[in-house]
Amino acid sequence: MDWSIQDIARIAGTTSRTLRHYDAIGLLKPSRVGGNGYRYYDRDSLVRLQRILLLRELGLGLDAVGRVLDDRMDAAPALRDHLEWLRAERQRLARQIASVESTIHAVEEGEEIVAEQMFDGFDHTQYKDEVEERWGKEAYADSDRWWRSKSPEERAEWQSRQERLAADWQAAAASGVSPDSEEAQELARRHAEWLAGIPGTPGYGTGAPAAAYLTGLGDMYVADDRFAANYGGTAGATFVRDALRHYAATHLA
Repeated sequence: MDWSIQDIARIAGTTSRTLRHYDAIGLLKPSRVGGNGYRYYDRDSLVRLQRILLLRELGLGLDAVGRVLDDRMDAAPALRDHLEWLRAERQRLARQIASVESTIHAVEEGEEIVAEQMFDGFDHTQYKDEVEERWGKEAYADSDRWWRSKSPEERAEWQSRQERLAADWQAAAASGVSPDSEEAQELARRHAEWLAGIPGTPGYGTGAPAAAYLTGLGDMYVADDRFAANYGGTAGATFVRDALRHYAATHLA
């Protein structure tokens, strides 16, 4: 069974012009062209189009999408990785929705706002023991004072920045790019910059954390399920760890 270009455009929510462009650049060839010149797409073409649209939603350009598809020809494993990321995103968004709904209700009803509900998903004290064991009590005390000095608005902005970074890591891992790719290394740079802005971090104030600290965190992300969950599970955390290791070796050594 195959579908005409008009059928696919309607079903996929795209346009015939877009599909013709994908054909022209070699991203998605029709399975056959009829005697009337119409393009037709079979089952495998639909699977490839689904992958293209998913990768586009992650923000990848067409060149990057083409590289990912070429690197991962087997669609099923690639789609499983993407499904894992989508499920993690669904959980994250569900928590944000519940948090915002709670805040709206409190504001409209004149009730007290519960800070723990407003900032669900981020507890800066949950890793206290690990931080003190690895980097000393002073490191934790410095970061704790820094956190408590922030206003609710500043805490919300910091949390949003952390969540955007985690989401971007998950998206990159799901896209299939390699840890040493340009995309992954830009995320590693952002991650290092983010960490270097936290008092108590080795290298705080220098613009980049110590290389050993960055690679040590990467190992922790993989070893501890609580950390791995921020990156979509063990597979995502492994991707982050490998990208951070490469960044540390090439930029912080």
